[in-house]
Order: sequence, then C-alpha cells, then structure tokens
Amino acid sequence: MRALLLLVSTIVLYATPGFAISNDDVRAALELRFRRDRTGACIAAGVIDAGAIATGYYCANASSQRPYDDHTAFEIGSVTKTMTAALLAELIARGEVALSDPIAKLLPPGTRVPSFNGHDMTIGQIVTHTSGQPGVPANYRPSDINNPYANVTEHELLDALAETTLTREPGSKWEYSNFAMMVLSYALAKRAGKDYETLLREHLLVPLGMNETYVDHRPPQVHVAQGHFPNTDPAGPWDFPPDMAGVGGVRATLPDMLRYLEGQLGTRASAITPALAQTQEQVASVGGHTMGMNWNLFTRNGHTIIVHEGGTGGFSAYAGFDRAAKRGVVLLCDTALTSIGGLGQLGTHLLDPSAPAGAPRVVAAADTKLIDALVGKYRLQGGLGMELRRKESNLTIQADGQPEFEMGYDSAGDFYPLKFDALLRPKHKADGSYTFTWFQLGGVAEAEQIGTRPVAAKWTPSEEKLKDYIGNYPLTSSFALRIFSTDAKLFVQGTNQRPLELASVERDVFVAESVAAELDFERDANDKVVSLTLKQRGQVLKGERR
Repeated sequence: MRALLLLVSTIVLYATPGFAISNDDVRAALELRFRRDRTGACIAAGVIDAGAIATGYYCANASSQRPYDDHTAFEIGSVTKTMTAALLAELIARGEVALSDPIAKLLPPGTRVPSFNGHDMTIGQIVTHTSGQPGVPANYRPSDINNPYANVTEHELLDALAETTLTREPGSKWEYSNFAMMVLSYALAKRAGKDYETLLREHLLVPLGMNETYVDHRPPQVHVAQGHFPNTDPAGPWDFPPDMAGVGGVRATLPDMLRYLEGQLGTRASAITPALAQTQEQVASVGGHTMGMNWNLFTRNGHTIIVHEGGTGGFSAYAGFDRAAKRGVVLLCDTALTSIGGLGQLGTHLLDPSAPAGAPRVVAAADTKLIDALVGKYRLQGGLGMELRRKESNLTIQADGQPEFEMGYDSAGDFYPLKFDALLRPKHKADGSYTFTWFQLGGVAEAEQIGTRPVAAKWTPSEEKLKDYIGNYPLTSSFALRIFSTDAKLFVQGTNQRPLELASVERDVFVAESVAAELDFERDANDKVVSLTLKQRGQVLKGERR
C-alpha cells in the first residue's frame, strides 16, 4: 500500500449524520476551491442531502462570459461507465449473463479474445478494471489526438482485441482500461441490436426522467457547454462511435445528473433502480482498489463512499454518494482538470464538510533558484527527451523534435505550458537535486536527468540544531504533522500515519523522497522556527508550530 504521508485529502472524518446544506453553501465551496483559479474553469454543482437538493454555478474568472444554466449539457466522460454497468446489471438480473462469464459470451460468435494460461477475461473483470487489457491498445494511433476515439471502427476494435497479448492472469492486477470498456459497450449494443444511445435512453434515461441527457442526439432545449483546456483555450468535443459510447460519450445537464444520483441512492424509483443498486455491490478488491461495477468504493469510519470521476479533452465530472446517509454530489466542469487532480477532493468536501475542499491554483512567480535547479536535459519513461531552460525569470521546455514552449507556474508549486495542456511537477530529491513528473493526456511519466550536474553541498544539522524543528504543526482541523528527532535524525508523522525519516537538503528544507514531499520551515525575526509549509503532489499547506 502506498505511503500516506501528509496527503490530507485521504483523511475523511465524518461529521454527525444529516448536515444541512444550502445553495449558498454550495457556492461558497466552489468559490473556496476555484476563486481566481488559473484554469478559468466554470463548474456546476449539486448536492442531495436526505431528499433536499442544493445547487450552485461558479466561474473562476468573475468576468467570465459563460452563461450556464439548468439546460446546459456537459461531457461527463468516464462517469458514463457507471451507466453502462447499469445496463449490464439488468442483463444479469434477467439471468442472461453473470459477472463470472467470459466476455466472449457477450461478443459476436467467432470473435477472438485473448486469454492467459487458458484463463479467459470475465465480464466482472472488465467492470472492475482487472481484465489485464491495457488502457488503450499498444498500436493505437488516433488520427486526431484532440478527439481520440471518434474514428475507431468495429473492425479496428475487434482486431485490437484479437491482437492484445495478456501479460498476467486476469483478475490479478488493477489497471484502468478504456479499451476494455469500449469492448463491453460494443458487446452490449450488439447483443441488444441497438446503438448504445438508444439502449441507454430506453433502459436508463427515460425511466429516471433524464430527458436532457444524450450521446449524439441533443434535445432541442439543451445547449452545450464549451469545453476548455486548463490553459483556458477552447477544446473540441470528444465523440465516440455509436456502439462504443458507453466508455465515455454521455453529455448531461446538472438536473439530470441529480436524478441519476437519486436513482443510485434509491430515492427515485424506476425499473432500473434495482440494477443501479446492484452496480454498487463490491465485486473485487485488488491492489488497493475496491470496486463495484465501474464504481470505486471507499470506506471511511464506517461510511461507504461510492465514486467515479470523468474527464475528456475539455471537461471534468464527478459523481459520488453515501447511500446510507442519503447524500450525493454531482460536479460538472467545462475544463479538463485531469492533469491537476480532477474534482475528487472538492467532491469529498461537499459530501462531508470536515474534509478539505482544496485551494485554487493561482498564477505565481517561481523562485529563480528552483528554475536554475531544474535546468537540464531529461528523458521520460518511454524514451522522449526533454530539455528545460531558463529564459529570463521563466522556465521553458522543449521536447525532441518539437518547438520550445514557455512555462507558467502556480501556487500549487507546478509548472505548466502556456500553449498546451500538460503539467510539470518538480520533485526535490534527498541529495538536493531535482527531477520532475510529467502529466499529459491522462498519462504520468517520471523524468530522469541525462548526465550529471553539480549539486550544492547538503546542509547537515547537528542533533542540537534538529531541536529547532520539533513540535506539532496542524495543517487542517483534523490533520497535523508531528516533527520529532531520534538518534540525530529528524522524522515526520501525520495524524494516524506512520513516521518517516526526513533528509536535510539545505537549512530549513527537508525532503521525504519516497512520498515526494518537501517541508520548508520558516523562522521569525528571532531565528525561531514558527511554521512549516508542506509541498506534496500538487498540495501546498501551511501549519503554525504549537
């Protein structure tokens, strides 16, 4: 299990059941997270609390000209997968298939399906992302990277399935796979003899009263939000072939998505409500991922939270609920936020206000010392070379065979290209040097520096000097860091987490490299340490010493 040091968003403490929430509360939460956010994102939010509904719309830029309302449709991306799971659950309820059946049972006769040591992929493994199929086929090259699934043909899909080589036992490892869900969407549509949108409308949308939700056939009263990259530039829509849209092709309004969650909570009765409940039952728990049928299941202090996020080239979405408490949250955003962590933290906050909402990413100025430390040549996992350079007080990046681009910097400590959607997250190593993690198109790649560069001499504090930092540093109302020393070494321990040793890299700067965390201590005019700042995985949190 991954070390949990300091990742405050993983700490969820439930308040007493039945909190009341108003429209003003929803808007306040959106403002807390997005006010002046560099992405310029606009977001629609809805919260269900024991039958009552509160909603809000908010734009990071107060002067934004994006007049969204209850008839505005957003791409919900992979939240669509939970709807596809409901269609499958109906088949299961009718006794036509079982989760333990091989996926070949749903596919046209003669379809070649890969296996591993004689073990076939099952339907249940596909809806829990444990089938062994890759995220996308290894040889898939979209004709338009900004609309990557639009031109996939039935022939290409089945050929890619036949040519896939499984490298492990199905069910043995969790790996998120859009490809596998495209296969399932195709299989369900073919079995029904209808395109996915028609199947979805007849079995889920109409029964739940979701009359403004669609794939390709937009209702006349609905207008579509313009999607955006996180650099605020407009993004084109993502389209899907008719039978493969169950992987991420649904567009929906906020009121319709609230109706969908009412169905999931069991408070909106319909023919498909029992199937919705079936998708929430645990099917697998592999590699730290507990899964229903395309739902992620999290348990916190006796509460089960059921969640799925979605993202396309220009949109982000979140659907989450606590069925026992009759609480649900929908977030629909007109900006792609995958590279900066999505909407999960805000969604958790709206489910439970004691969890932090996250902070806006506002434009900031990078320390020239950080820029100079990053300058150099690197190679990403996969082989792509990149060079970082300093241009006046800014960082630039140039990949092999590509132009040079200027980078911006934000308050979360990340660099980002001004002209395309990606993110560069610096990583301070225990030896004092830097490397980075590169986020682009939903992928994550670690960078390794090419060649060697001189590293400034490390500062090595004496045992007496380590006493300067000892103390407790609350970061939120429910999460604090304890700093202590043992045997001339400094350690940090987060609330309910194991202690980790810190490496000193310079005076008042320490690193826990294994969890990509940096702690910067601050002193007052009398040279006394009075606070610390945690920088970790896109979070910057400050705590006063107590």
